[in-house]
Amino acid sequence: MQTNEETKVEKRLRDITGMTCIYVPVNDVYESVKWYQKNLGCQPADNHKVEPGMEMSILRFFEADGTTSDPATCTIPALFLHKSAEEGGRLGFSWTQDGGKRHAVGCFITPHIQELFERFKENGVNIIGERVTCGPNITFADPDGNVWEVWQP
Repeated sequence: MQTNEETKVEKRLRDITGMTCIYVPVNDVYESVKWYQKNLGCQPADNHKVEPGMEMSILRFFEADGTTSDPATCTIPALFLHKSAEEGGRLGFSWTQDGGKRHAVGCFITPHIQELFERFKENGVNIIGERVTCGPNITFADPDGNVWEVWQP
């Protein structure tokens, strides 16, 4: 087995400097935009008109200074909602180590998880689970069954 002393890391320029978006398959982009705005507080970008029948939308989160994230410098990736050719809800996976329970593909960070939890309950969000490991977190699903987590460090 290699130890840290045996592992050599070559210094070089970074190939990856961030992540700009996560692609999310949904059945109804318009309804999903409203759901994500209401529950996660994101804002649709101006490049797609928000209207029934839309095929895609980019949702940006707010940065600490109150502005929406810039794709080149964002600390939170945008959600790129796409109308799926199949039924939505494929983001998530079953983990054999946890008895086949569905797990999130992404975990958001919040400084106020209790307020978010109350909003989720008030809005009827599908809460899959709650736990406290290295801080409280909530696993939840959007209306298409895409599984996410939110964590407060």
